Amino acid sequence: MPNSTPMRTRFTIWRTLATAAVTALMAAFLVPTAAQAAPRESRPVYSYAHAIREAVWVDTGLDSDGDGKTDRVAADIVRPAEPARQGRKVPVIMDASPYYSCCGRGNESQKKTYDVHGRVVQMPLFYDNYFVPRGYAFVGVDLAGTNRSDGCVDVGGRSDIRSAKAVIDWLNGRARAYTTRTGTSTVKASWTNGRTGMIGKSWDGTIANGVAATGVKGLRTIVPISGISSWYDYYFAQGAPLYDGGPDELAGYVESGDAAAHCAAVHKKLADGSPRSGDWTSLWTERNYVRDAAKVRASVFLVHGMQDLNVRTKHFGQWWDALAEHGVKRKIWLSQTGHVDPFDYRRGAWVDTLHRWFDHELLGYDNGIDRAPMADIERHPDQWVTSEVWPPHGTRATTLRPAPGTTPGVGTLGPRPATGTETFTDDPKLSETDWAAHLTTPTPEKAGFLTAPLTRDLRLSGSSTVTVTATPTTSSAHLSAVLVDLGPDTIRDYADGGEGITTLTDRGCWGASTAGDSACFKNTKAKTIAVDDTVLSRGWADLGHYASPDHGVPLTPGKAYTITLSLAATDHVVPKGHRLALIVAGTDKDLIDPPSTKPALTLDLSRTTARIPLVGGAAAFARATSTSASAAPGTTVLDGVRAPRAGRHIPAS
Repeated sequence: MPNSTPMRTRFTIWRTLATAAVTALMAAFLVPTAAQAAPRESRPVYSYAHAIREAVWVDTGLDSDGDGKTDRVAADIVRPAEPARQGRKVPVIMDASPYYSCCGRGNESQKKTYDVHGRVVQMPLFYDNYFVPRGYAFVGVDLAGTNRSDGCVDVGGRSDIRSAKAVIDWLNGRARAYTTRTGTSTVKASWTNGRTGMIGKSWDGTIANGVAATGVKGLRTIVPISGISSWYDYYFAQGAPLYDGGPDELAGYVESGDAAAHCAAVHKKLADGSPRSGDWTSLWTERNYVRDAAKVRASVFLVHGMQDLNVRTKHFGQWWDALAEHGVKRKIWLSQTGHVDPFDYRRGAWVDTLHRWFDHELLGYDNGIDRAPMADIERHPDQWVTSEVWPPHGTRATTLRPAPGTTPGVGTLGPRPATGTETFTDDPKLSETDWAAHLTTPTPEKAGFLTAPLTRDLRLSGSSTVTVTATPTTSSAHLSAVLVDLGPDTIRDYADGGEGITTLTDRGCWGASTAGDSACFKNTKAKTIAVDDTVLSRGWADLGHYASPDHGVPLTPGKAYTITLSLAATDHVVPKGHRLALIVAGTDKDLIDPPSTKPALTLDLSRTTARIPLVGGAAAFARATSTSASAAPGTTVLDGVRAPRAGRHIPAS
């Protein structure tokens, strides 16, 4: 008996070790194999050459052209064949566009082409070439009234948004689609799991914003590139007209021949609803996606050029802030370019980042992109920095005040309250670049206010406002407020036709190709220019809209009016040795239309202020300008949420 316990103990130990060995052996064949195989990146394992190409026409439930039949929108599909044979379902990447036949997509203006059976041969851009072999379907949707779709173009309104939303509903089994434009044979999207990501530039990105604002189920993420967030802000800036045409002209530019014959009533509604007075109407309410940011379920990867003078950066700023207020998952890229796709200014990093984003958002892969810095910002041409959040922690809306200087028309900008006046006369022949070039000298068309040369770098991050009290000499007046970095630099030449890029003749390939759809695109490089000053943010307003953004009134000459201008969002570092400047002037040539008169305006400097989002706030400004802390300007915490709100052109495709 005394020896039995040790024997049992040895047996127990042996049995435990044996069991553990067997368990480890089984685990080596089973559990770790699955764990090690847990994907972190989708791979190009499917044939692009043998991908399924098909078209469906989705019923939107609307009859926008009034022909007594509900509109059907065409959706061209490219999807891998192998998952369907294996009984596996795939997610969808979608670009809904009005440009597939009229204008083309991308830097090379590619259009859809079709075979004799009506199946898409060339799908513009690289998305299908790259992502279909990696297990995604790509869907290119013709907005209502364009290419092969029924209906009318309504420029960001119900029909535009329903064009894409209906396709997402069909992908999730909630809408009906047909195999032909006029037939009765229906088709189901049995090959997809319904998880959809929308992407696109300009109007396409705008549609992604609008569809996300409906809260449609199945839309998991959107990637709006230079997208509009409110169509009023595309055509007007607080009552000041930005372009000499309206949405009716834009609709006529992109619509198909069939739509042109049936959509006169829609054109009239667009024209009547967008008066050149700049007054707010119900048409603009319908096309304001910012107001519905609370409905957004999808994550948002937002991309914009900080010198985009087509879709101005106010669009991304107000959309970003509204999404932040409602806790929407976000990521952002900000370049120095104008209206340019990231594929054409940071191609390799863009494809890699977009790949990781879609893998995470649509396939659920844990690849770490959700833990990466929120923002990528181009600080100099091809030189990028990141921010963990955007705007960065410690960003404060800081109040700065213009004051008279020793020379009339050339004042100072700092924290101290000021008295006095400055007067300028509207000159519609001059622009912000003309004003900035003469900041240190008095000229009659502007009032300029400058800091002393900075002793440290000063970073602005977010949206600014400028409150102006001005007395006009006539019954109408337009105002511009411009922030300038005064000092030498080399920047992307956003004013050039390429808006900051040069297109080369050689090509690089991004995905698989077929005879009819090449994955090889012309390479690009940065187009740069040496400058002595850089406009970093601007905003405009019609002074007649001082009392209400909804309705303008004639001004009384000699009476003072106060209005707050919303300036475009930006992220810019004014470096040590440079000066930060504020310009207040009238018409900004080529960016807003002039008023009916050419007024002189007198600024009351005691009631004129700028609220600027500075990283580090008042303390950072004080350090950068050698101002004592006791004289530091007032601040409001932003920390990535919101800066204070302010009471015939064809978008580049």
